[in-house]
Amino acid sequence: MGWQGMKGGGISPYNTMPGKRRWSWLVIAVLGLVLLSMLVPLAFLLGLNNGFHSVAHTGYATEQRSSASSRKDAALDSPLSKGGLSTRVDGLLRNLGPTLPKDFKRNPVKEAENKITGFAVPTQELKPPPRRHDVGVSSSAEVTKTIQSIGESQKMCELKFGSYCLWRQEHREKMKDFIVKKMKDQLYVARAYYPSIAKLPALDQFSHEMKQNIQEFERILSESSSDTDLPPEVEKKLQKMETTITKAKSATVDCNNVDKKLRQLVDLTEDEANFHMKQSAFLYQLAVQTTPKSLHCLSMRLTVEYFKTSPVDADQSESLLNPELLHYAIFSKNVLASSVVINSTVMNARASRNQVFHVLTDKQSFFSMKMWFFTNTYKDATVQVLNIEDLDLEGHDRTTFSRLSVPQELRVSFLNGDKLSSTESRTEYISVFSHLHYALPKIFPTLKKIVVLDDDIVVQRDLSDLWSLDMDGKVIGALQFCTVKLGALGSYLGKENYDANSCIWMSGLTIIDLVQWKEQDVTRTYDSLVQQRLSKEGRETEAARLRATLLTFQGLLVALDDGWVVSGLGHNYGISNETIKKAAVLHFNGNMKPWLELGIPSYKAHWRKFLNREHQFLSDCNVNP
Repeated sequence: MGWQGMKGGGISPYNTMPGKRRWSWLVIAVLGLVLLSMLVPLAFLLGLNNGFHSVAHTGYATEQRSSASSRKDAALDSPLSKGGLSTRVDGLLRNLGPTLPKDFKRNPVKEAENKITGFAVPTQELKPPPRRHDVGVSSSAEVTKTIQSIGESQKMCELKFGSYCLWRQEHREKMKDFIVKKMKDQLYVARAYYPSIAKLPALDQFSHEMKQNIQEFERILSESSSDTDLPPEVEKKLQKMETTITKAKSATVDCNNVDKKLRQLVDLTEDEANFHMKQSAFLYQLAVQTTPKSLHCLSMRLTVEYFKTSPVDADQSESLLNPELLHYAIFSKNVLASSVVINSTVMNARASRNQVFHVLTDKQSFFSMKMWFFTNTYKDATVQVLNIEDLDLEGHDRTTFSRLSVPQELRVSFLNGDKLSSTESRTEYISVFSHLHYALPKIFPTLKKIVVLDDDIVVQRDLSDLWSLDMDGKVIGALQFCTVKLGALGSYLGKENYDANSCIWMSGLTIIDLVQWKEQDVTRTYDSLVQQRLSKEGRETEAARLRATLLTFQGLLVALDDGWVVSGLGHNYGISNETIKKAAVLHFNGNMKPWLELGIPSYKAHWRKFLNREHQFLSDCNVNP
C-alpha cells in the first residue's frame, strides 16, 4: 500500500504525530509532579530534623548552619567547633546576665583612659527580669546591673563573670587522672612533629617508630579515660614517647610547619577552655538566678493549703495603723527569706509586742505568704501581708507598680589604679531601692517612721535604737559604702548634677523618716530624675530608674555607724568570724544567697539557725538550704 492508499483509506502519520506528542508531554508532566510531591516533604522533614538537632544541643532554637559550614565543623575534632556552641553559650550568657544598655556607646580610647584613672564605665545592664538570683521565676526577684571600670582588652575572670569566679576558685578540685592528661599532652606534641618527620627520607625508620607510638597512645586513650583504667606498662610507654619527642625536636625539620601545627593545637585548646568557662558561668548563673525546686514546691503547697482552709485574719487594724509602734517593711517574693528576716528580728528584740512587720509581695506569692504567716507565730509581733497589686496608690501610675520589684543590685567591678593582678581587682554588689520603695508614704500614710529590711539579711541585735536616731532633718539613714563613689560612675549616671565625692549607700537596713519624706517631696524628686533620663533615652527603662535612685537622696542621708551592718556575705569569702559576730545585721548581698545550694557554707549557718525547720511542708518539699 502506498502513501495514496493510506491517505484514502487509512490513517495518515501526519495526523498521529501531534497526538503522540501531547501524550508524551502529559506523561512527563505527571511524572515531574509525582517526583516533586515526593521531594518536597522529604526536604521539609530533613530540614525539620536538622532544626531539632540544633535545639537538642542547646535547649534553645538557634540559626541553622549552611551545609558548607556544617562540613567544615564536622572536620574539626573539638566539640567547641561543632554546632557553633561557643556562639550559642555567649548568647545565653547575654540573655541571663547583663546586656549592654542601648543608650551606651563604647569609646575604646576613653576606656583605655578609664583603666588608668579608675573611672567607672557602664558596660553591661540586665533587662528587667527578676533579680540577683533569678531569671524567669524568682524566689526574690531583683534586677542585677553590671558596671565595669576596665576596657574590653582585659579578660579578668571576676570582672567578666562576677562571683562565679570566686565560687569556682573556692571549689576548685585537685587535678585527677594526671597520667591521662600527660599522655594527651605528649600525643599533641608528637602529632605536631610527625608530618615534618615523615617528609624526610633519611628518617624513614624513625618516622615509622613515631607513627607506631602515636597509634599506640591513641588506642590506649580510646579505651581509658582515667588513670585507673590504664594498662600496667603505661609508665614505659610514657618514657618511650618522651624519648621519641626529644629525638624529634633534635631533628632538622621545617620549623614553620611544626610551629603552625602547635599554634593550631594551642588555639584549639584555648578556645575549648574558654568555651567550657563560659558554659560553666552560664550554668552558675542559671543556678543562682532560678528558684530552687524545693522552694517552688513549698510555695505551691502553701497556696493550695490556703484555698483549702481559707484562713481568716484576726483584727489587727489598731496595731497596723499605730504610729507609736515599731514598723518594718519587707519587699519580697521569698517565703523562707522573709520568715528568717522577721524571726531573727523578733528573737533579738528586747520587746516583740510593739513590732509590726509589713511584707509586701505580688499576687503570685501573696497566698503562700498569707498561709505561712498565718500558721507561724513570731512571739508577740504582728505580721501583715500585702499584695502590691491590690493597693490603691493614688497619684501613681498603676501599671508602673503592678509588678513587684525588690531592692536592686549593682555589680561594680573595678581596678585599683592600672594594675591587672587579681589582688588589685575587686567586684562589689551594691543594693539600692527599687521604684516601689518610693510609694511607701502612700502605702503607710499614718506612719511617721519605718525601717525597710531587704529579704537577704539576718538580724543579730535589737534594732529599736534606730527609732531614736537623730536624723537632723534628713530623710533616710543607711550604711554608706565609700569604696565606690558617685564620681566613679560618672559615665553611667550622665550629666546630672551630683557630688562626685558622695559615697554609694546600701539598702539592706534603712530607717526612713516618712514625715520628712513628704515635706521634701522625695517621690517627686525621683520621678523628675526618671523623666529627665527618659526624655534623653526616648523610652522607659530600668536603667533610668536605677540612675535616678542613685541620685535621689543626695544631701538627705544620715550615715549609719559601720557596726550596724556587715555586707558581702553573698559574694565575699574573706569576712572574719569576729567581724560577723560584732555586726547587728548580716547582709547577704551578692549572688550566693544563703537559701541556695551555692551559698557560702561558712555563712549559711547564721541564716539557717533562724529557719523554722518544724514546719511539715519543709520536710515534704525537701527544703534543706
